[in-house]
Amino acid sequence: MIFLLYLFENLVNSPTMPNTVLETIQYKMIGYVVPKKTYPAGYHVTPELALPFLHIASQKNGLALYHMGIYADLKLLKWFQTEYPKHSKTKLDMGKSCIRFKKIEEIPWKLIGELVTKMSPKDWISLYEKNRKGSK
Repeated sequence: MIFLLYLFENLVNSPTMPNTVLETIQYKMIGYVVPKKTYPAGYHVTPELALPFLHIASQKNGLALYHMGIYADLKLLKWFQTEYPKHSKTKLDMGKSCIRFKKIEEIPWKLIGELVTKMSPKDWISLYEKNRKGSK
């Protein structure tokens, strides 16, 4: 839990976090979502929920940072994969949208802060809608 709070304090309270996201609990995680007033359609899987943007989860073996843009934007994913070794000595441990860390010391704060600025909620909505249309 301390691990989660440490990430929360360093990432969320940084000047890089977009101020147009809403802090909430979503999917049992601390979440930063595009508010329903900004995107009334919500998330297609559960329309009554706001559109997920960034989530932080404490897990059995460490911490996970979920960034929906990394999953949906190949250019952003490739940028992150290229930059990660320049900022960390550990091997990148990723899923589709999650970046996993085992120790606080492993977190490349500057890189994560930069990642957060690479996609605005407005950009995320556009990409989300584009990808949703392509899957119908």
